[in-house]
Amino acid sequence: MFADRAKIIIKSGKGGDGHVSFRREKYVPNGGPDGGDGGKGGDIIFQVDEGLNTLTDYRHKRKFAARPGEEGGKKKCHGKNGEDLVLKVPEGTVIKDAESGKVIADMSGDNKRQIILQGGRGGLGNQHFATSTMQAPKYAQPGGEAIEIEVLLELKVIADVGLVGFPNVGKSTFLSRVTNARPKIANYHFTTLNPNLGVVDVDGTNGFVIADIPGLIEGASQGVGLGHEFLRHIERTKVIIHMVDGASVEGRDPLEDILAINKELEAYDPHILDKPQVIAANKMDVCIDGQDEVLQKLKQHFEPEGIEVYAISAVSGEGVKELLFHVNELLKTCPSEVTVYEAEYDPALQFFKDEPFTVEYNAEEDEYVVEGPKIEKMLGYTNIDSEKGFLFFQRFLKEQGILKELEELGIEEGDTVRMYGLVFDYYK
Repeated sequence: MFADRAKIIIKSGKGGDGHVSFRREKYVPNGGPDGGDGGKGGDIIFQVDEGLNTLTDYRHKRKFAARPGEEGGKKKCHGKNGEDLVLKVPEGTVIKDAESGKVIADMSGDNKRQIILQGGRGGLGNQHFATSTMQAPKYAQPGGEAIEIEVLLELKVIADVGLVGFPNVGKSTFLSRVTNARPKIANYHFTTLNPNLGVVDVDGTNGFVIADIPGLIEGASQGVGLGHEFLRHIERTKVIIHMVDGASVEGRDPLEDILAINKELEAYDPHILDKPQVIAANKMDVCIDGQDEVLQKLKQHFEPEGIEVYAISAVSGEGVKELLFHVNELLKTCPSEVTVYEAEYDPALQFFKDEPFTVEYNAEEDEYVVEGPKIEKMLGYTNIDSEKGFLFFQRFLKEQGILKELEELGIEEGDTVRMYGLVFDYYK
């Protein structure tokens, strides 16, 4: 079976603990603290691999973890950072939070590599906690915790054109004729279990990718048959080719077939029907005299809606070139960008949600102080210096209600806010 879904558990590396130690040298009986910092935990990174086209690698292994950072050492030695874990996936893989179903990342378009889970920050050694009144601190900061979540990987095939139709109407034969794909072809239902892809290269066109979307039958959107497993692959396509048996070899009504499939597409996602469509009436080479009334029936119903109908034979090639030229013209009217799903969920917010925090005004220092395990973890997890990290920091303050509490305390623009080692001016 084509592996286009997988559910796995991913875990970033825990940060190494800071070290507690003191200088011990000859003639220096009371050396100061020299405990080194712990190393940062490894990140979980997803990366597109052009050589992959399935998620098979994630079917037989369920858990993936990055390496933890090493503990700091004596003489201010910094612990080694944990090794990142890079998970390679096919282009078009959407990473979702398994519990909520929300999108974490879409590995499509320009997004070829993304950190999904940050490793915990390394803890500070006791050298950082020496003060004028505490010159021999016996405390070091523990490393930041690892983050573990379950994610759902879904492969949504990236193709310009989606080829849909009931089983045994000739989609595989058509694909093998017009592209470099070599799907299995046989005269029985449900032969195709994989979304076969091929590149169409016809003189006078720019070339485009076409995908045979298998298994679409009535009830597919409710999970009947194989249809529900493959409907997701049509979401990114720009043009839809409906292929029907124009000769009604098996006694099917081509008009009813198209209406049934459009009903399933609409039930799955109504926006799919906004895509340009074209109808390919296949097997016209075996029509007996007078049977072209099926073709006329299709034209009368769909051409007033702007949907062209082409009589073709995937076996002989009759009408195929004309169909492909029309599809190429339709593609010119479509946006050139790949559909990329926006991120809806940040795993780090889940990591912080149950931790307490306090928001207070320090009149003596004339500053607002925000503290607590939630804040300490957030600052350890986030790189405030990067644009992405700072945006996450802003969203965190808003979604956790910290900004609201600051406003209730009477904070005004330009006032100072302190969060552990971070000091900044407040502006709306």
